[in-house]
Amino acid sequence: MTFGSPEWFLLIPAFLFIGWFWKSLRLWSPLRLVLVLLAAFGLSDPKMNVQEDALDLFVLLDRSDSTENLVDKNLTEWKQLIENAKPSHRDEVHYFNYGAEIADASKDDVTFTGSRKLTRTGLALSHITALTEKNRPSRVLLFTDGFATEPLHEAAAQLQTQGIPVDFRLIREETLDDFRMSRLDIPERVQAGEPFLIAATVRGSSDTDVNLIIRRGDQTLTETKVKLVNGVGRAEFTDRIPRAGAYHYEAEVVVGSDSPFKDAHPGNNKISRWIEIAGGPRVLLATKYTDDPVAKVLSSLNFTVDVVTDPSDLRPGRLTGARAVIFNNIPAFEVPGDFMDALDFFVREQAGGFLMAGGKQSFGSGGYFQSSLDALLPVSMELKTEHRKLAVALAIVLDRSGSMSVGVAGGMVKMDLANNGAADAIGLLGPMDQVSVIAVDSAPEIVIPLTEVKNNQAKLQQTARSVKSMGGGIYVYEGLKAAWDELKDTTVGTRHVILFSDANDTEEPGDYKRLLAEMKKEGCTVSVIGMGTKADSDAKLLEEIAKLGDGRIFFADQPMDIPKIFAQETVTIARSAFIEDPVAAQPTGRWAEISPKLLEWLPEVDGYNLSYAREDATTSLVSRDEYVAPLVAHARRGLGRSAAVSFPLGGEFSQRIRDWQGYGDFVQTMTRWLMGMDLPPGIGLKHRLDGTRLTLDLLYDPEQWAQKLSAMPPKLRLLESGPGSAPYDVPWKRIAPGHFSVTKDLDEGAIVRGAIQVGEHALPFGPVTVGSSVEWSLEPERLAELRTVAAQTGGRELLNLEDAWLRPPNRQDVSLRMWIALSMLLLLVTEALLTRTGWKMPLPAMPNFAPREKVAKPKKVKEAKPAPVFAKEEEKPAITAAAPPEDSSERRSRYQRAKDRK
Repeated sequence: MTFGSPEWFLLIPAFLFIGWFWKSLRLWSPLRLVLVLLAAFGLSDPKMNVQEDALDLFVLLDRSDSTENLVDKNLTEWKQLIENAKPSHRDEVHYFNYGAEIADASKDDVTFTGSRKLTRTGLALSHITALTEKNRPSRVLLFTDGFATEPLHEAAAQLQTQGIPVDFRLIREETLDDFRMSRLDIPERVQAGEPFLIAATVRGSSDTDVNLIIRRGDQTLTETKVKLVNGVGRAEFTDRIPRAGAYHYEAEVVVGSDSPFKDAHPGNNKISRWIEIAGGPRVLLATKYTDDPVAKVLSSLNFTVDVVTDPSDLRPGRLTGARAVIFNNIPAFEVPGDFMDALDFFVREQAGGFLMAGGKQSFGSGGYFQSSLDALLPVSMELKTEHRKLAVALAIVLDRSGSMSVGVAGGMVKMDLANNGAADAIGLLGPMDQVSVIAVDSAPEIVIPLTEVKNNQAKLQQTARSVKSMGGGIYVYEGLKAAWDELKDTTVGTRHVILFSDANDTEEPGDYKRLLAEMKKEGCTVSVIGMGTKADSDAKLLEEIAKLGDGRIFFADQPMDIPKIFAQETVTIARSAFIEDPVAAQPTGRWAEISPKLLEWLPEVDGYNLSYAREDATTSLVSRDEYVAPLVAHARRGLGRSAAVSFPLGGEFSQRIRDWQGYGDFVQTMTRWLMGMDLPPGIGLKHRLDGTRLTLDLLYDPEQWAQKLSAMPPKLRLLESGPGSAPYDVPWKRIAPGHFSVTKDLDEGAIVRGAIQVGEHALPFGPVTVGSSVEWSLEPERLAELRTVAAQTGGRELLNLEDAWLRPPNRQDVSLRMWIALSMLLLLVTEALLTRTGWKMPLPAMPNFAPREKVAKPKKVKEAKPAPVFAKEEEKPAITAAAPPEDSSERRSRYQRAKDRK
């Protein structure tokens, strides 16, 4: 027995001392004395160490892809064995499914609906540590293949601290024929132009030759054969990249069709990694001009310029190491969506700069209205009602042939997606615009005659969604002719047709060439959205229609992309507000916010994109026409900066600008402003990926940065790839002076970019990606780690499920305070009852042990001789009463007094 607060025993002598002086308290009475003793005993917190006789068994069922359906096949038998071996009713078993997440599976009718793309064993074990009761023994039983996709050391430490053993039962069936990519080793970062080594490791169940393919992005670097010896093969390659940025590498193992061995799990045949090519601060210039004057100016001023002439080559990885991005007259539909989405995070969170220069394929004319870049710009591309001469008449021709009735995801058919695309297009039109919708198979049907939108958008959209697939083929000539009949008599400034057709089922083109020539002559353009790919049978016809119609061609191999393409094309036409006439320019005097150096502005420009400055923007140059539109505007966006130069900086409508003497100073100053401030020295960032776990380490010089970081702690912002994803904060852990660290678990295939923000500065990193084969990597190191965790926590590999209920050595200190309090309450009631009634407890008679008084023996005395008797007159004796006998004690007393007188 132990006592938590033994000092309370001092109350006993204190109360006894009080009871000695104040006897009226009657503390020495038996009941009150016992109450005093119990009070002191209870306050001292007595505890008795006892062995717990109950157990919580947590059963974790690995439901990831790599375990396949082995759990489902054996779960009923396992549950029966575990239930039959339960020692008592006090023991409880709890079942959980896990893959990429964990879910309760205690009920028989619960099925696992989470992602199976990862094996998050560490997450599952950490979840169990949060569920266990502190004073009740617990044990974990894992049914798994043993190949977790994340480290287990953190969960193992938690389990060991709480005394929870981990048993495991391996359930993966070993197959004889399986070949997989085990590792792809490349450095995290190298300098531009520096050669580096790529090492690929292949594992297999048989010693044979396999094919190995190494790719960088979409380019195949090498194909070679790797010989497996003792189940392992390794190949090494070198590469060199002259341009800075981040680049994606992928390795794939392929078992030849002539091989006698089969590959049981093709899901583990690929692995991918990213490498960062560092080259100092640079400007990423995306342009359609083969000899861009902006690139010439910046290069002559010692800027590092990364020129991209094919916008489709733009990938988020190109942003790594860049300080500013310039779009010089490139259309939105040619820029990959993931790159446009990445720009917002690049500017706002990673302190980058973005500039859009004008031209007929830029701003609204380039399809950027309501794109992911719209809110980033300091100008708005919304057209105002008074600009009626810029209105558009749009005719939408929809293929409603039999192929449109094929089902797609979400319970919809292809016709539904086409209808939604038409409805989205109507939603992007302004009140002064006009629209017509024609459905066509073997004959056209006017669903919506040419109508001015005004305030009827909702009604028109509802009508557009009512088109049904009617069967048969599509006669494109009939559809185009019906659209031209609707548009030919309108007087608006822009007339355009969007033709949507199946690239595998486009028939009866008729005399389409003559019709398209007539439409083009009258200023009407035609763009085509082909459902399918360029390899489809009728793709060439659709491409020719778009070319003859002076429009654009899109192919949607994914039906879910159809509405987005409709919207993009509508924006390009409906917001095509490029003023082609020369216009005078007027400075506003706000250029000083960018540079203190005065600039001699050009007097006029050849043309510009009409837009309007946002409320938070600063305008340095405006047009002197009726619109007073911003020609040069800039604004802050988060930690970064954004600018809009509405006139062209190259190509058509740029002669006056290129002849301007201040052209070089203007481009240089604007670019330097976009690049922002340099990061002070003494701080750096390291990152590494272990399975699905990302670890970031922020290292800094305490002498230079400690005071700054204490006043403004560093903020970590991450952005994961995916539709609708948004940046979020991740809290740091301070490991030591000069060192912050954080870990983050990622999903399979996730691409993560981030930035550490310190005041006005940012340390960007990424992209970092988890390869798509991580669930199938089946690395033996992971299985060895699981065995280590089991041994570390006191668990074992369990072959007999009847042994699952082994109670860990768990003794608990049980407090006796409750029992002491109940005893005190009972005695207090008894004592109060006795005091009230005056009743006394009957006490048993005790034997009298008083000592007997000692009696002294009298001493013998010699008798005196009798005196002689003389004859006398005989007297008559008197008659007297008899004297009582003397008491012996009295006699002794008298004798003693006589003796003393002698």
